[in-house]
Order: sequence, then C-alpha cells, then structure tokens
Amino acid sequence: MTTVEILYSYTTQPTEKAVFALANAKDVYGIRKLSFDRAAKTLRVEYDATRLTAAAVTKLVRDAGLEIAAELPLIPDVAPEPVAAN
Repeated sequence: MTTVEILYSYTTQPTEKAVFALANAKDVYGIRKLSFDRAAKTLRVEYDATRLTAAAVTKLVRDAGLEIAAELPLIPDVAPEPVAAN
C-alpha cells in the first residue's frame, strides 16, 4: 500500500448533499480518510495510490458535488530567510 494525500481548495461551502456524498466516498476501496478545514476552505483526501490515481480521486470529489478551485501543494512554499552579514 502506498498512502498519498491530496489537498483541494474549494470555492463555496459544500452542500448537505455533497457532504453526504463525500461521506459515502469513504466506502470507495482505496479512500482512507477525508478531512475538511472549513476555515481554510480545503479538503484533504488520503488514499491508497496502488488502488486509485489522483485523477480518479479528483473525479470522485467533483462527482460528489464539491466545487474544486485548485489542487494545493501539501508543503507551502517558504521563502528562505536572509542571512545576516557580519
């Protein structure tokens, strides 16, 4: 098993129908965990990459009714701090 996470930002709060559909998505073989961060408007999906592809996970989330704005990097870009000259 190869566990992979993918992070989506979404445009509008999910409807009740979309939340129930995503809850049922946990029953899809290969989906391990779904985590919403409502304040950041993100959905993190943990899945088994030996069973599913990123494209299949994206399709599953969209088919559930969530409006995906973008796929976000899991590690945000951080600018290096300047080194003080002596």
